Amino acid sequence: MRGFVAPGFESVEELVHRAQEEDPEHSFQLAIYHHDELIVDLHAGEGMTPDSLMIPMSVSKNSLGFVVALLLDRGELDLDAPVSRYWPEFGVEGKAGILVRELLSHQAGLPEAQPPLTDDEYADLEAAAGRLVTQLPWWRPGATFGYHGLTIGVLGAELVRRVTGTTFHEVFEQEVRAPRGLDFYVGLPPELEDRVLETQPMRVPDGAAAPPPFERSPGQVGREVFAGLSVQRSEEEALARSRRSREIGNPAAFATVSARGIAGLFAECTVGLTGPALVSEQALARVAQLQVAGTDAVIGIERRYGVVFQKPSANLPFGSHRAFGHDGAGGGLGFHDPRTRISFGYSVRRTPFPGGADARALDVAYLVHAIVDGSSPSSGPGADTERRAAPPA
Repeated sequence: MRGFVAPGFESVEELVHRAQEEDPEHSFQLAIYHHDELIVDLHAGEGMTPDSLMIPMSVSKNSLGFVVALLLDRGELDLDAPVSRYWPEFGVEGKAGILVRELLSHQAGLPEAQPPLTDDEYADLEAAAGRLVTQLPWWRPGATFGYHGLTIGVLGAELVRRVTGTTFHEVFEQEVRAPRGLDFYVGLPPELEDRVLETQPMRVPDGAAAPPPFERSPGQVGREVFAGLSVQRSEEEALARSRRSREIGNPAAFATVSARGIAGLFAECTVGLTGPALVSEQALARVAQLQVAGTDAVIGIERRYGVVFQKPSANLPFGSHRAFGHDGAGGGLGFHDPRTRISFGYSVRRTPFPGGADARALDVAYLVHAIVDGSSPSSGPGADTERRAAPPA
């Protein structure tokens, strides 16, 4: 294990070191800011450096959340406006009344197209959006919520394009990533491929049953939504698909980042590192506001969502009720907690059992909050026995 921790945070290094002793193959990056100070910067694992880049799966969604916040700041987007105000074609098949906040908090009933979008269609976000707008929602919009694991990237990117007249990728690159020099790429330039470490599949512990990706409950739609995840590919096909995914950069799941890039994105947007905060506290409070809570109709587990961002829950306890961020099914995690002013980035190479945010990262988050404010976060530590696998997006 290499890197540093700031004075006062030595117990974080001790906690990570114990995890490393328990699993010598644990390959990760961890970066944490307190206000604008980098207080933890650790990494370990064969070939891992602070500059290594990996696909963090749904940690990618944080890029979309901050672009939406930027548009709110400028008065270009209204969360209480119907989506069809900005995107007229959207208002068909019972979707005319869907509000922007509903679309961006998994309430629109469009977790997938029917028949499902192909890889080639997901590679063309405008074409994929064209497919989705013709759909009758899977449920009455607003009646429930269910994880739009990949389609929120399609729908959110098209909304940004309709509002700004340019692509989501251009807005994020020109107004967020490039000006602050962040290792958080939504569409990886080919010349950076030599920094990439491919993620590794989950290892199921001896005696443990491989967790099903979704609950087997009546009416459960997750298996249909994510049916494409069961497709078996050769190693060569999987590598080619991974590289293509990095190049395209669907903001729902296929950014390419380092832990410094994740933590830096949150810190630059909320408190500012190399300049003023990119987003106002007012806009951040609006996207961080809880929109829905309960059992997710797609993945069948407890979830809480703001606008794009996740909120802490019993099985995803990363901070106070004010915290916002997103985990990834591969184990990664990024968040900011306005109460403690912690901006957190974690990237892991091998998907931890049973999937979703790595419990080791949640334990670190719990400890850091406790050090900063002298009390325990309201949600409890990461080693939660009720945690279950999240969808790999």
